[in-house]
Amino acid sequence: MHAVVAIQITGIDIANKHVKSKNRSAPVSENVYLLLLVKLYRFLARRTDSNFNKVVLKRLYMSRVNRPPVSLSRLACLTKNVTAKTAVVIGTITDDERLDVVPKMSIAALRVTKGARARILNAGGEILTLDQLALRAPTGSQCVLLRGERNAREAVKHFGRGPGTPHSHTKPYVRSKGRKFERARGRRASKGYKN
Repeated sequence: MHAVVAIQITGIDIANKHVKSKNRSAPVSENVYLLLLVKLYRFLARRTDSNFNKVVLKRLYMSRVNRPPVSLSRLACLTKNVTAKTAVVIGTITDDERLDVVPKMSIAALRVTKGARARILNAGGEILTLDQLALRAPTGSQCVLLRGERNAREAVKHFGRGPGTPHSHTKPYVRSKGRKFERARGRRASKGYKN
C-alpha cells in the first residue's frame, strides 16, 4: 500500500506595494561637492568588493546630527598606535586647545576647521579630501574609519525620563541655575524626595 502525503503549499506575501525603506538612499543636502562625492563613492561601492566604500557612502548620506565632529585630541588618542594609516572622518575635524602637542598624522575628512588645519600641517601631517583619498586608496586599504560621539550634543542631556521624577538624571530646561530656580521638590529630601 502507498501512503498519500498531502502537502499544503502556502504562498509568500510579496505584495510590498506600500513598504517604504526608512533609510536614506541619497543625501538631503543640495551641496554640489557632496553630491559629486556621493557619485564617486556610489561607483566605488558598486565596482569594488570593499566594505569600506559602502560605509563611507552610507555616512555621506547622513544628516549633520549623525555626522558629529571629531576633535584633534580624540584623533591623536585614536591614532596613537596606527601611525602608518590614514584616519578617515566623514564629518568635521575641530581644533582642541587642551592638546599641547599635535602628533604627525595623515587625515582625510569632509571638512577641517581653520585652527585644526594649521596645527596638523605645522606638525608635518597631511590633510586629504575624500576624492584624493579615493585615488590613493580606492578600497580603503591602510585607512582607519573614525567618527565622533553622537550623543555629546547639549540637546541629548535633556532626553529621557522627565526631570524631577525619581531616579531621573535628565537635565531640566531651567531659566537659570540659581537659588530661586527649581530647588524644592525632587531636589531635597524635606520636599517629597531627593534625586
